[in-house]
Amino acid sequence: MSFPATLDYMGLNKPVGREVSIKGLKPSEGSIPADVKGVFFRAVPDPQFEPFFVPDTALSDDGMISRVLFNEDGTVDYDIKFVQTPRWKAENAAGKRLFGRYRNPYTNDPSVEGVEGTVSNTTPIWHAGTLLMTKEDGPAHRIDPFTLDTIGAYDFGGVLKSKTMTAHVRIDPDTQEMFVYGYEADGLCSATMAYWWTDKDGKLVREQWFEAPFCSLVHDFVITEHYAIFPLQPTVADLGIVKAKGAHWIHHPELEYHVGIMPLRGDVKDMRWFKGPKGVSSFHMMNAFETPDGKVHMDHHVTDTIAFPHIRADSGIDVPPQKLGGGFQRWTMDMAAEGDGIAVTPLGPPGDMPRIANADQGRAYKQGYYCSMNPQMMGPPVMGGVVGAMFSALLRVDFQTGAIIGYNLPPAHGMSETVHVDASEPGHEGWLVGVVDHETGPDQYEHAIWIWNAGNLPAGPVCKVPIPTRMRPQVHGWWVPMKDYLAAKAA
Repeated sequence: MSFPATLDYMGLNKPVGREVSIKGLKPSEGSIPADVKGVFFRAVPDPQFEPFFVPDTALSDDGMISRVLFNEDGTVDYDIKFVQTPRWKAENAAGKRLFGRYRNPYTNDPSVEGVEGTVSNTTPIWHAGTLLMTKEDGPAHRIDPFTLDTIGAYDFGGVLKSKTMTAHVRIDPDTQEMFVYGYEADGLCSATMAYWWTDKDGKLVREQWFEAPFCSLVHDFVITEHYAIFPLQPTVADLGIVKAKGAHWIHHPELEYHVGIMPLRGDVKDMRWFKGPKGVSSFHMMNAFETPDGKVHMDHHVTDTIAFPHIRADSGIDVPPQKLGGGFQRWTMDMAAEGDGIAVTPLGPPGDMPRIANADQGRAYKQGYYCSMNPQMMGPPVMGGVVGAMFSALLRVDFQTGAIIGYNLPPAHGMSETVHVDASEPGHEGWLVGVVDHETGPDQYEHAIWIWNAGNLPAGPVCKVPIPTRMRPQVHGWWVPMKDYLAAKAA
């Protein structure tokens, strides 16, 4: 197959398209901490076939579910399989790509009219013993967590009405309820959003729909103890443009970023909208929390314009990646006062893919972690990932002192998002686990799982486990403790 010579298909992004199973891997350096027993699920985009619409984006690539299993005997198993969505099945049967421009059904081959087009390539979600693979443009797909076989589209027992489900859910640490939303809930380019939550056993409690100010790319959201918070960046879908076979997303620098806040278990009629800076973008929220003075604080990674190269190009925005600006910021909305303003407080340098301990979700917290770039680059970045370059640093933010410390990867190394693993020792911050890629030569790479002590990142990884097969970068991941994984098997 001949893929385009673009960032989406070069470097680490070179398609692999293989299902692999490797058992009994062992560390090459250090030892696996006793706490790290369980499963690291990863969502990996990887196309079956080359696109017929060029330029394309890696966001269109078929989803693969990857499992890194940390066994009780100290070995590691690595497995990866395609998520067999209706789109995957149709194209696999035809032996070629049938879906055209990113999220534009008006550019598809006529043979797939009416076929669900999601690729389920963004986030694995684990809740109540159920594993889902998600991408926000369609339904989630349920995966057998032990065979990695695709079971099928998931609609919470036939009761969910929304046509879409986010790639980012939030789970209350006290109740284990799962809070979820979907945008374009009733159709392409619609401003209608759905919001629902389940009980700890995964049963849907209530689904509500509301009209957003515009059809925004709402990739992530966040909760506090009493509120659900919906961040609408000014990246907008227009059905007229899509019908004319244009781009699904256009970024609007003149439009304010909107934030909707409503009671967590309340009614959407009580939604209150706030307006932030114009033209800024953010995809991932680290956390949110409330303070006794009635303020809601949302910590997220902000850029001065849209980070994705294909959306910048479609929007006529000519800004190179190194000049995206922005940083890690805290936005504060005062629920006790009138007005719709947002106070912005800088927290740290630019980055993305934040992580916190599960127990800190929606609560005031002491520390968080995220991926970034070494400000003193030691050679060019490793090419790969959905924005074209891999991260080269891992940071820890101390919210009590404001201190930021971290670990810079060696030259020619890049990393994807980590997952956080709780520690059994009181006072220990836990562990961060992620895949690190080493470029050893032109189109040559080595891959390994690295493990860091979350409270001492500058000390470097405590363990490295090589994965002896070609790997493509993940988007997001999810950690499942071994007791929860085995309990699902027993059920």
